[in-house]
Amino acid sequence: MSEYPSGSSEDRLMLSSLDRDKLVDLLFLHIRNLWRVDGLYFLGIEERFGTDAATAVDAGVWLSMAVIEAKALRRMFGVGENADVKAIMTLLGKSSWALDQPFKTVMIEDNCATLSVDKCRTQEARLSKGLCEFGCKSVRFDYLKKFAETLNPDVKVSCLVCPPGKHPKELWCKWEFRL
Repeated sequence: MSEYPSGSSEDRLMLSSLDRDKLVDLLFLHIRNLWRVDGLYFLGIEERFGTDAATAVDAGVWLSMAVIEAKALRRMFGVGENADVKAIMTLLGKSSWALDQPFKTVMIEDNCATLSVDKCRTQEARLSKGLCEFGCKSVRFDYLKKFAETLNPDVKVSCLVCPPGKHPKELWCKWEFRL
């Protein structure tokens, strides 16, 4: 049993009785729902108080989530202090944010890695609703930086491409992680 068991014994039994594919589908459904809630509260705050207020709240939430997720994933997967770039990218790949980004590319070489999001569900949903592109750099940069720093304070994160900056049509954002 994990360090942080959740749910009743009946719930755990019910989930453990699901076949593997259904369990994985259910996991992704709930990750997707987490991001739906994130988008809905953002839109609600944005509508009532403006984009700057919504962005400030969002940034604070995801800054806290970075630490929570990094620490929980480190414990769950037994990663020690001062993780190397490969371990950081492996754990980041298991985060709720990365699991909701199916169109991503990760490249790892020695003490450096890049993560690119080629197609962004959040941005594309905004555009389909007639909303403007969201300048997500401040929110995402702080999340990724804090996630990496929580695992190793010597890892530096740089934004190579991200709105509100210009980006090619086939690339929404690109980040570098360097030890």
